[in-house]
Amino acid sequence: MTIEPDFSEAAPAAEDKRPAERPLRPALWRGWRRRCPNCGSGPMMRSYLKVRDDCPVCGEAFHHHRADDGPAYLTILIVGHVMAPLLLWAFTTFRPDPMVLGTIFSVGCVALSLYLLPRLKGAIVGLQWAKRMHGFNQT
Repeated sequence: MTIEPDFSEAAPAAEDKRPAERPLRPALWRGWRRRCPNCGSGPMMRSYLKVRDDCPVCGEAFHHHRADDGPAYLTILIVGHVMAPLLLWAFTTFRPDPMVLGTIFSVGCVALSLYLLPRLKGAIVGLQWAKRMHGFNQT
């Protein structure tokens, strides 16, 4: 006769050690605003695209983030999908001189790209924080 061990009491202890959930939407919004995804008040960026090593308010570490080329790809995707239909519409509706059209849309594409790039980088760092990716899994 063998006696089987009872593991029913060990299961709740394993659940207690799971890290608390981090809400995704507030982290993305705080990142979009270039604020710390943890506290929402500390600045995430120390320059245009350079992420701080840690939050000056709450001390959350950012040095291990891996945004890499993601913000640039998303910026190109969004700018292309916004500006291409506008370019087609402006060309077919107003028939401007090609030099005028090229100048206006070049400036528009650069301006939209410069606006989106740091915000998308902040949102990606916020996503990584919320999903506990790339070193954000401590605490």
